[in-house]
Amino acid sequence: MKRICVFCGSSPGRRPEYREAAVQMAKELARRGIGVVYGGGNVGLMGALADTVLASRGEVIGVIPEQLMAREVGHKGLTQLHVVGSMHERKALMADLSDAFVALPGGFGTFEEFCEVVTWAQLGIIAKPCGMLNTLGYYSRFLEMFDHAVEEQFLRPENRALVLARDTVPELLRALEEWRPTRLDEWLTRDVR
Repeated sequence: MKRICVFCGSSPGRRPEYREAAVQMAKELARRGIGVVYGGGNVGLMGALADTVLASRGEVIGVIPEQLMAREVGHKGLTQLHVVGSMHERKALMADLSDAFVALPGGFGTFEEFCEVVTWAQLGIIAKPCGMLNTLGYYSRFLEMFDHAVEEQFLRPENRALVLARDTVPELLRALEEWRPTRLDEWLTRDVR
């Protein structure tokens, strides 16, 4: 993996452990020489992630829509900052630049961006690992919803398995590194329920 796309909050959240997890992820990625692709913001967990990677001399590529850049939340000290026209362009470029995806704690934007890439993986549009860092059990209820969808037969177990959730940064990075896609023809021909 050369680059990991990290989705995370533009808020720091209520607990200091969320920021600490973002900092730990940033330091570990920089230590491993893995670049970060993220939403380009300078606030909240996004800012903590970017600042820590940069302080560790790592690569950080931001992708931000013009509308958010105009509100002056764009980070101005990144390795590279792509300013795009829409959220759709943002997500497509982030996916193209990345070899894997990670969700740290965040809100609607984080949920939506992560679920979209998992859906792309389910449909065979991408074959890249998708993981959630479940800091302090932040994503436990979300993961329970995925399990409930399997029980109610709206989601197949093999598609539920596309979400690699772990409680610590080292465990999650190990899971991403060990992940292997199925054969392309299986991805493209299976029932995508």
